[in-house]
Amino acid sequence: MNFEDLRHKHPNDIAEVITELSAKERVLAFLLLPGTLKAEVFTYFNHNIQEDILKEIGSRDTADMLENMAPDDRTEIFENFPDLLIKESINLLSDEEKSIALNLLGYPEKSIARIMTPYYIQAKKGWTIRQAMNNIKRYGKKAETLNHLYVIDKENKLIDDIRIGKLLMADEEQTIESLMDYQFVCLTTTMTREEAIEHFDKYDRAVMPVVSENGVLVGIVTFDDIFDEIERRDTEDIQKFGGLEALELSYTETPLMTLVRKRASVLLILFLGEMLTASAMGFFEGEIEQAVVLALFIPLIISSGGNSGSQAATLIVRAMAIKELGIKDWWYVMRKEVLSGLLLGLILGTVGYLRIILWQQAGFYDYGEYANLIGITIGLSLVGIVLWGTISGSMIPFLLRLLRLDPATSSAPFVATLVDVTGLVIYFSIAAAILTGTLL
Repeated sequence: MNFEDLRHKHPNDIAEVITELSAKERVLAFLLLPGTLKAEVFTYFNHNIQEDILKEIGSRDTADMLENMAPDDRTEIFENFPDLLIKESINLLSDEEKSIALNLLGYPEKSIARIMTPYYIQAKKGWTIRQAMNNIKRYGKKAETLNHLYVIDKENKLIDDIRIGKLLMADEEQTIESLMDYQFVCLTTTMTREEAIEHFDKYDRAVMPVVSENGVLVGIVTFDDIFDEIERRDTEDIQKFGGLEALELSYTETPLMTLVRKRASVLLILFLGEMLTASAMGFFEGEIEQAVVLALFIPLIISSGGNSGSQAATLIVRAMAIKELGIKDWWYVMRKEVLSGLLLGLILGTVGYLRIILWQQAGFYDYGEYANLIGITIGLSLVGIVLWGTISGSMIPFLLRLLRLDPATSSAPFVATLVDVTGLVIYFSIAAAILTGTLL
């Protein structure tokens, strides 16, 4: 391998190449990278490789790498290390960087402060534009972003943020205060990452300042940090909605037995729920014996209800996730889904009825002299079951939100299981009402 060519790739591409190497080659390739590039590449490794590399390389190399790393990236890495390794790593930092690392690690685990960086550009309102620009030139290289200048008072409390572009257009002798409107948006250190995501979305910002409970400016959070959180959140929701417990690590990093455990618990619950389907069929055993033809359409009936319920649940959970719907909108959703369910049921019911009539006339299958009644039974059953599936799928997320649970847990498998059981009851009840005196 030509390690010289490797240096010119993007840090993420370099990390991918090094990951494919053997353990010894991996460490060698990593050590051959320049100091600043080491810090960037290191953040793209998975946690296991990060830990292995730190254990292999010398303390001096470790110190240089951690020193050059952005504080928010370094904190994220520390969160996944064993306590002893965290202690050893932090002790390798300079006093300034050690203080920053310890402060970041002192915040609640899910707080936005854990992913903020303390590197930003600030100024006092009495400064001239020239003073502010000189300050930018002095500290700008270390700052994570140069989008905004943050104005603080004598107590280091944030009082305004000014776009750098506005500074560039102003006269050098103007004061910072002449550009201020004292209007700004910010995050607080105790705010959860979920709340921070909502703020970024609401105010459409690429970067936001973070202040303490008393309004003291302590750091900033950039959109790339928030994007990582959005990805984690959406991954967790998708996994829950797919019918399994959310994974703490990525799929490739999750041990086999952990993966089995995460999936088995939900599968077992769904299996027990589906056992009720057998109970429901046992209850209507007499009807099935008298009209065996009814059994032919059971898969069609219950799958249509489950599919419509899963569709509705997916739409509502996503609308809730992006704050399009709240608990108070349940009646609006109910009315809309009732109409949707009826129309969808009529479409499927009509197709189901026509299928039976056409098959009978074409000679593909002989449903007997009561083919028309069987077609009507299937058609009406589909209307009722699709309607019920749509209502169930749309209302369960509201119920979970009311109970302060995650609506994502109203996964498609859970909705489908519920509709499978109740769908059979609807199907055989309609069949009993229409076919009694004929087939039954």
